[in-house]
Amino acid sequence: MKDRTESFAAFRERIVARSEQKLESFLPPDNAFPARLHEAMRYSTLGGGKRVRPLLVYATGTALGVHESLLDRPAAALEMIHAYSLVHDDLPAMDNDDLRRGRPTCHKAYDEATAILVGDALLTHAFRVLSEPFGISPGQQLRMVATLAQAAGSHGMVGGQAVDLAAVGHQLAQPALEQMHLLKTGMLIRCAIQLGLAAGGVTEDSRQGSALIRYADRVGLAFQVQDDILDEIGDIEQTGKAKQGADRERQKPGFVSLLGLKQAQDYARSLLDEALGALETWGKEADHLRALARLIVERNR
Repeated sequence: MKDRTESFAAFRERIVARSEQKLESFLPPDNAFPARLHEAMRYSTLGGGKRVRPLLVYATGTALGVHESLLDRPAAALEMIHAYSLVHDDLPAMDNDDLRRGRPTCHKAYDEATAILVGDALLTHAFRVLSEPFGISPGQQLRMVATLAQAAGSHGMVGGQAVDLAAVGHQLAQPALEQMHLLKTGMLIRCAIQLGLAAGGVTEDSRQGSALIRYADRVGLAFQVQDDILDEIGDIEQTGKAKQGADRERQKPGFVSLLGLKQAQDYARSLLDEALGALETWGKEADHLRALARLIVERNR
């Protein structure tokens, strides 16, 4: 375990590099049969990104005093789930995006059928990575597998995506919009915290666990509010997207269209305050979690 006094900038740089290295080692080699599929899996997963979810896993582990070696597989598995979701989100039947992180999306770099298979393969490979032994008890490991499955499935991310697709062309009231995004975006954010808690042997209904879950839910919602703001006003070169206002053009419900830009920005700031408030009983050991919350709300891409 690294020194808890490490600056957030140093922690972020180190963990992003560690996450990239672990993902590279856990993914199949691009020359292993079937090579084109494995090459596309690596293209879609190792193509950069903020690595917010792994950062949250490691930051939770830091707060709880967990050795980083026990967080590598959970963090990588979660990021593979996230990568698969982006590949499928970009498909013509979903959001129909040509660019992701400034590069051609998977179905543009390869083809639609390969992109579908890449998503399928990343989803299943994530559970293989998480189910192989890595130094924690079988009970903790089973808890992690169940948590990841819940977060990724119909009661989590995929369910939120289904609601999002059904809502195109309709404006949702704020409670319904929040519920949708707590599933679509928020459940993987919450899962990052849950995986860290499981690695530390901390239950979610304990004082520590419940505080971190409250933090996770506020951060997850803030992430989506800021995403909606950036879709409207973000710099295209920084966001890596093809154009501004894509969600508005698709008539997708969002916080900016519902609240207006200024109120959406104010709401993101209030969610940040609530997330930080959930950590008020924590000391410096939670500073990386605090910094991550600020990063999520203040990011420009």
